[in-house]
Amino acid sequence: MARDIYLHAGAHRTGTSSFQMALHVNRAVLKDAGYALAYPGRDGIPSGRLSLKLPAPRHGPKQAERFANRLAEQFANSDKPLIMSEENIPGRMFHFYAGRFYPAAEARLQTLRAGFANATFKRVVYVIRPYDALYVSAFRKRAEDNPVRPFSEIRPKLLEMDRGWPEIAALMRDILQPEELVILSYARRGSSRDLLSRLLPETFLTLDEPEQIKNLSATDRALEAVQARYAAGEALTRAQWKAIIAEYAEETEPRGFATFEPKQRAQLQARYADDLTRIGDMPGVTLIS
Repeated sequence: MARDIYLHAGAHRTGTSSFQMALHVNRAVLKDAGYALAYPGRDGIPSGRLSLKLPAPRHGPKQAERFANRLAEQFANSDKPLIMSEENIPGRMFHFYAGRFYPAAEARLQTLRAGFANATFKRVVYVIRPYDALYVSAFRKRAEDNPVRPFSEIRPKLLEMDRGWPEIAALMRDILQPEELVILSYARRGSSRDLLSRLLPETFLTLDEPEQIKNLSATDRALEAVQARYAAGEALTRAQWKAIIAEYAEETEPRGFATFEPKQRAQLQARYADDLTRIGDMPGVTLIS
């Protein structure tokens, strides 16, 4: 069935869970206005049900076709306008550490487009973050529940990343062919209610801001303690690593767990500024920075 889609595609580390909680707390208002909703239940979003399977770099065309068919079946029973939020659409952050910026983005977006073959992407909103902050935040998040190499060993790949936000924006524009593609800098994101209003500016709905999601940020000392346990060969459960983070929550002194040197930070910030200019010059894209 033909339907309109309003897509919030992340990006990672830009408050996606908070936005999805906004969809949860406003779901009755949005459904009464005629919208269907799709978002995952990660980070404790109570009504999140979306399980979106898209190809990884290892998958070939046949597997991508199966993912597209599964997606089409998931959403075959309604033609209501759909609000979808999923930060993993372009791919995973794990590939950053090989110097690859969402290497499966093209295949994943093509699969999404094929799964909604008859749909119109009315608006796509994508929140982007400066590279230096993104890479540090991504590394710290991964270090909570995975053993990681020292950040100093990974930095060269991050500094030599093969591409960035302009390439992902161009893929979204060219593959999804949305009527409007909004690239929003993280500094201009505002509240989750503000972000939802950017996705649906024509509705003039009265929306509520969700309570802040209480994700305790891991201190350097906590991450060092977690990594020491992994280095000793332990496999920590979610409850165990979260307990370690809580134990060291008051030890907030920076210890250099994940930092760029000043020249490196300046290099990444200059690249981000240049890339904002490139995005701003792209036809078919609205940049808000």
